[in-house]
Amino acid sequence: MCGIAGIVTMTGDLELPRLQRAAALQAHRGPDSQGLAIYQAGHWQVGFAHQRLSIIDCTEAGAQPFVLEDGQGALIYNGEVYNYRELRQELQTLGWQFQSDCDTEVVLKALHQWGIAKALSRFNGMWAFAWLDRRKRQLYLCRDRFGVKPLYYAKVAGELVFASEIKTVKELAGRCFSLNHQVIGAYVQQSLLAADEQTFYQGIEKVPSRHTLCLDLSADKIDIDLEPYWEFPVEAEPVASEAALTEQIKALFTDAVRLRLRSDVPVGVLLSGGIDSSSIAAIMNQLVPAEANLHILSAVSDDQRFDESRYIDVMSKYLQQPVHKVMLQFAPGQAFDYLHQVTWHNDEPISSFSTIAHYLLMRQAKQLGITVILSGQGADELLCGYRKYLGFYLQALVRTGKFRQAHQLFHAFRKQGTILSQFSYSEAKRYLPSFLRSREEDIAGEALRDYQPIELGLPARMTVIERQKLDIARFSVPALTHYEDRMSMAWSREVRLPFLDYRLVELLLPLSPACKLRDGWSKYVFRQAMQSVLPAEIVWRKDKQGFINPQSEWLKQELREEVLRYFAPDSLIFTHGLIDRNKLLAKYERYRLQPAGQGAIWFRDIFQPLALEVWLRQCYR
Repeated sequence: MCGIAGIVTMTGDLELPRLQRAAALQAHRGPDSQGLAIYQAGHWQVGFAHQRLSIIDCTEAGAQPFVLEDGQGALIYNGEVYNYRELRQELQTLGWQFQSDCDTEVVLKALHQWGIAKALSRFNGMWAFAWLDRRKRQLYLCRDRFGVKPLYYAKVAGELVFASEIKTVKELAGRCFSLNHQVIGAYVQQSLLAADEQTFYQGIEKVPSRHTLCLDLSADKIDIDLEPYWEFPVEAEPVASEAALTEQIKALFTDAVRLRLRSDVPVGVLLSGGIDSSSIAAIMNQLVPAEANLHILSAVSDDQRFDESRYIDVMSKYLQQPVHKVMLQFAPGQAFDYLHQVTWHNDEPISSFSTIAHYLLMRQAKQLGITVILSGQGADELLCGYRKYLGFYLQALVRTGKFRQAHQLFHAFRKQGTILSQFSYSEAKRYLPSFLRSREEDIAGEALRDYQPIELGLPARMTVIERQKLDIARFSVPALTHYEDRMSMAWSREVRLPFLDYRLVELLLPLSPACKLRDGWSKYVFRQAMQSVLPAEIVWRKDKQGFINPQSEWLKQELREEVLRYFAPDSLIFTHGLIDRNKLLAKYERYRLQPAGQGAIWFRDIFQPLALEVWLRQCYR
């Protein structure tokens, strides 16, 4: 896990200090060593900067940029290819020799042996890299299949600049960028973050997930070519029986966890007490040697409404392993100091106070010496874990005339007391058909008047599986992995995601929703697969709430005076024409009068303008 940055220019005067200044902004991503180099390829100069967090082969042999012995290839790389040992053995049979034990060398030599398309098809991991092939005079930028690792770029004044973080791209470009009103509109009006390749800055974009960006260095101008290298699965592979399917899921999930334990530094797991993180912890406990301690990190609260201690203790006792419990409650008075800190690291506005909680959790991981941490992101999207998926499935059944099946499904969830009992209109409204949504006053200012809303529900003729795919590609996973990467790298921690092993995605995503939403349970087929490795109290838990805190009530009460100061007449959200102040203040007052957990106004309807103001003050210069 590292940081990368680079410049492609024809000016002939590229100097290392320019790279050094930019790389210093993301030094937190790689505190163990810094690498800089400038290469000539045709008429172009290519500058590489690398910030290393040593995970595999912590010696100098793994330093980057990594260069082929003949000097014809160079790589800067952020991430991990977990199956590097198997690939290394295969490359050795083809005649390649290795001078290190790191996966970086394997990635570089695989790219030169097989070419980019075939090499990427063999990689199982998360990555963002820049590969300079000097023989063919080509530069490739690439991100992993699900965009877990970030990579931004901009074309400025005949140059291409790229980096792991937006702040670094801005420094490399040496110029200001205009606000992207479409992205801001999606954030303010629909609570969307990282929903496409654009950013909050006009002109700074992301290399798309599951794509390569190729730059021909024999040309006389910057002309990029984007190509996909992987596609989402179209249909499920046939299985002999449901029992065979659950065994296949268990075996593949176990292997996904096994691969992500490869590390030369301590590895831990985030445990919330839900089935996703508990499953990871249980498999880790089976795989970690008996003499080694399993490093378990859990967030707890002294507020019983938000505390998961009961289920965390169940798992601790079941695994016979201690848990590092982290009290994440922070005083409301600290909220805005933390908001500014995490916004700087996030590079874009955050979505809730939960991002702060994750930031503090990663700080604790560093204090405990846990460098690599496994997390359950991706499970809800693959297995229809979110409450909205029940609504989508019911909608799909009704549309196709399967009224009896829809009735049985609804009745099963009502009887079981799951999902339906947790329904919140304020959260669900953005997914509902227009005729079911109550009318709300639009707080958008003149600059956002042309914003065209994105359809977030289940459009006509779209299947539930296609909607799941959208969450993985656009609406959910990108936003979650964005903040999880930034908050972990703020403290130089690496987060690994077993549920986003591409083999598991190819198995689980195409499965019928009937496998995932059944008998009043979400994630049904996975619960069945995990029965033999988890206590029943965890497998069939009904009340999992996610990573939450009393943020809604804070906005109404303890933080009110500070919120109003950020909504002052000269605040940037108003002077830039992004928000109508009078309408926002009226909406905020109505929100404050809503009883806890009730009402049509979601806390994010207020928090997003607030976080946008913090971002403008912190980052928009």
